[in-house]
Amino acid sequence: MSSGGMTFHKAPPDLVEHFAEVMANVPDAQLRKMFGYPAAFANGYMFTGLHQDRWVIRLPDEARSRLTAMGATPFEPMPGRPMKEYVVVPDAVVTNPAKLRAWVDQAYAYAKKLPAKKAR
Repeated sequence: MSSGGMTFHKAPPDLVEHFAEVMANVPDAQLRKMFGYPAAFANGYMFTGLHQDRWVIRLPDEARSRLTAMGATPFEPMPGRPMKEYVVVPDAVVTNPAKLRAWVDQAYAYAKKLPAKKAR
């Protein structure tokens, strides 16, 4: 995949499968692609998704600070271009189903509280 001269790599099949399994437990999430990767939306906002071999999540400030203390890093789909409120979930969380689900639930709840986006 290419974006503005950058080459993006496909998400590993096992990560895509893991994403599908986790999202099966969030019945109201709308699943579609973002940047060509699986993503989940609520209220018109992406609240979690994959980008290359990374799991990305959108959280409010306090929760994002807690996850950053656990090793999360700012999400930059292109170097120097961070996406506000999004972080890369640390591998230790991605590989722990209970912890990951708790963070995904927080992200989903946050997206549901945002004012609904108008359809384009």
